[in-house]
Amino acid sequence: MPTTALDTSNKPETALSFNDFKNIVITDYRVGFESRQASLIGRREVLTGKAKFGIFGDGKEVAQLAMAKSFRPGDWRAGYYRDQTFMFATGMSTLKEFFAQLYANPDVEKDPASAGRQMNCHFATRTINQQGEWNNLTEMMNCAADISTTGGHMPRLLGLAYASKLFRQNKELEHLSNFSINGNEVAFGTIGNASTSEGLFFEAFNAAGVLQVPMAISIWDDAYGISVPAKYQTTKEDISEILKGFQREEGTNGYEIFKVRGWDYVALCETYEKAISICRQEHVPVMIHVTEMTQPQGHSTSGSHERYKSKERLAWEDEHDCLLQMRKWMVESAIATSEELDLLEEEAKKYVRSCQREAWNDLQNEIKAGLNHANTLINNLASASAKSDRLQEIAKTLAECIDPARRDVVAAVRQALLATVKENNEARGVLLSWIKNETEKNKDRFNSKLFTDTPYSPLKVPVVAAAYADDARTVDGREVLNACFDTNFTRDKTIVAFGEDVGAIGDVNQGFAGLQAKYSDLRIADTGIREATIIGQGMGLAMRGLRPIAEIQYLDYLMYAMNVLSDDLASLSYRTFAGQKAPLIVRTRGHRLEGIWHSGSPLGFILNALRGIHICVPRNMTQAAGMYNTLLRGDEPALVIECLNGYRLKEKLPANVGDFTVPLGKAEILRQGSDITVISYGSTLRMVQEAAADLEAIGINIEIIDPQTLYPFDLDHICAESLKKTNKLLIVDEDVPGGASAYILQHILEVQNGYYHLDGQPCTLTAKQHRPPYGSDGDYFSKPSHEDIVETIYNIMGETNPDRYPAIY
Repeated sequence: MPTTALDTSNKPETALSFNDFKNIVITDYRVGFESRQASLIGRREVLTGKAKFGIFGDGKEVAQLAMAKSFRPGDWRAGYYRDQTFMFATGMSTLKEFFAQLYANPDVEKDPASAGRQMNCHFATRTINQQGEWNNLTEMMNCAADISTTGGHMPRLLGLAYASKLFRQNKELEHLSNFSINGNEVAFGTIGNASTSEGLFFEAFNAAGVLQVPMAISIWDDAYGISVPAKYQTTKEDISEILKGFQREEGTNGYEIFKVRGWDYVALCETYEKAISICRQEHVPVMIHVTEMTQPQGHSTSGSHERYKSKERLAWEDEHDCLLQMRKWMVESAIATSEELDLLEEEAKKYVRSCQREAWNDLQNEIKAGLNHANTLINNLASASAKSDRLQEIAKTLAECIDPARRDVVAAVRQALLATVKENNEARGVLLSWIKNETEKNKDRFNSKLFTDTPYSPLKVPVVAAAYADDARTVDGREVLNACFDTNFTRDKTIVAFGEDVGAIGDVNQGFAGLQAKYSDLRIADTGIREATIIGQGMGLAMRGLRPIAEIQYLDYLMYAMNVLSDDLASLSYRTFAGQKAPLIVRTRGHRLEGIWHSGSPLGFILNALRGIHICVPRNMTQAAGMYNTLLRGDEPALVIECLNGYRLKEKLPANVGDFTVPLGKAEILRQGSDITVISYGSTLRMVQEAAADLEAIGINIEIIDPQTLYPFDLDHICAESLKKTNKLLIVDEDVPGGASAYILQHILEVQNGYYHLDGQPCTLTAKQHRPPYGSDGDYFSKPSHEDIVETIYNIMGETNPDRYPAIY
């Protein structure tokens, strides 16, 4: 517990003396007052230029003190950027860490939440160690990493709560005592009243009521969303009023809904004790609507609330400030005198200021040491350089920096090296070594940990080839997947799968056929039509040690979950400096569908939005099965896109269907050729293979490469090696022009230096700009066809040998 909190978790309520009660209340007030001072000082630090931006939890202190009393080891928080008091009260963060984050200190020891990568008040606890192994989450108070989108955490909150339900009801998980104690953990969520207008809130709120999970949502209601008042945000200006229909009644599921004023300390403590007790014991979601809150400093450091609040509202906020009201009650109740509280407040101000100074000095001392060293090296170079005047000017400017940043130091050194680019002496060599060393450090500080990259990474899973019996059966592709899932569900009791139509009918293409009956609806479950919370449900489960497969029925509908995938899941490792992980597998199907909303291949959109998630594009169901086997043995998130038109195509069933693995990032040459390198994936890859025979008949021998995964892409540079032989390149995919094909080109030409080996323009063959219309003719004239592939390759060959390959048209 933190030094500013009193642990009464094991003290019977009847044994609590008045002195004990006084100490608890006074300690609470001190934590709240310190938090308020942190907000006030934090704002000043931004306005004086020491910090970039500030957003704080002032005005919300007392409700968060009450909420913290019900938070237990093993519980989880998924909130937003107003919860600093709660974090201090539970000990999940400290004042010094708060300021280290405000100053963007990239030292993970100083800012364990994000290593300086997130704005202030974006909290997280470290749930895995440096080796990627899980900490004992039942002994910790846990905070899922915050994101700035104010409703974006709600889908993940659902998953964190749903995990408790599975841990309580699935007895096969009882051995996982480092993740749960009989599912007794509550997932605490917080959200501002204005953000309850967002679709993610309603989707998650409804799903929790359906699932009946221990999720406790606190709504901080200060009557505004930045400058926009509640009358423009919420019907009836009251979220709990319009959600009354969710109140559970006898014989129904639903919520327990509570409403309490944000400045009433006693009522808040009583409300949270009752609400969380119901939530924890009965596994019923609860909502606590905390009204009459204030926001003394406005929304953020970007502006002042005096611009949009009336004088009457500002006067009301001054009078109903929660700390002022708590202080008044403490004096009236003889818990403390005004003089005692004056002394407490003075000491608290000094303590907070000392934490702020320590955090600032920690960062500045390191930067200034680097600055002094770099300046010495620049001056040494000036002594040996013909550009002495310019170098002395650079050194002088650097030395005069007030509150320098790392960029000031690095920029000065780079300027010095550019000024002396034609010189070659020892001093310049030393400076060059310095910049190379500092560049590596800064890569780690600012550009690392997109993936957790632990010993458990799927990239490090041993490769096991598919094995076939002499009498191996030839089956539908869907049966290969079904056998793969069946074997894995038997092997690993932590694997669960869910999505629209996944349970009772075994998904629309029968990959899970019969498995719900075999493994129960706790492990293979149907969901409502709610893509965002399907992903959030999976992410929360993955963060609590389970291995979820979340299905989005068709690839096109991934965009309805894209905010959760992109903002939350894809950035989780990066924004926590690999302090948290969520090995969620998202399963979907696409390619060669028909119709505007079933076109199935928006890969450019996906690749740009989902850096931090492995993107797998298997050409058939055997390859897909091998990828699932790999991913289920790794610890990083992935998206697997199966070919919709491949489920009934015949494939041989591997004897080791649940054990063989397909490595990520390993391209495969499917056909050796000498004339042109053709790269494709998914369903168009099969079309390229079919076109190869027609091309062979006219004397064109193509080399076909399947990248297998788009992220990572061809780590062994197979594509560039192929170009050394063929000198020609065509990429075929069914995304829009400049979509996935541009991504593939950038890798081959830039990353792999493939442009050295080309004797002509690299080409792409893609779908049209628009989405495909409905029907087979619409598909034929909108996406690459067999004839398109043959003619495009023929024309490329004709560019260098027109006599042999004259123009067709």
